[in-house]
Amino acid sequence: MAITVNLRYTGTGGSARAFAEEMTSSGTVEKIRAEEGNLRYEYYVSLDDPETVLLIDSWADQAAIDAHHTSPMMATIAALREKYDLHMTVERFMSIEENDADRRFIRK
Repeated sequence: MAITVNLRYTGTGGSARAFAEEMTSSGTVEKIRAEEGNLRYEYYVSLDDPETVLLIDSWADQAAIDAHHTSPMMATIAALREKYDLHMTVERFMSIEENDADRRFIRK
């Protein structure tokens, strides 16, 4: 069952967006996407709050997340969070692949 984590990075003066841009330009995002079990790693800018960037981060399972958390990319991410003085909120979701009752609400 896939696990998706939504991380909202909030800063001031465009720092959250600068963080996401540096994550991308430094190659860190591509390295994370290449990690075993990574299904999605994408940044989005909020229309309601330009000082917030949303990261949608999906993994095949908890073991993949655990491996990511011990990878060298975590030190890079932590350093950039500090550099840009970001604050975070986190939400975690499980996929509904196994739940046929919810399928009737999903339009493809």
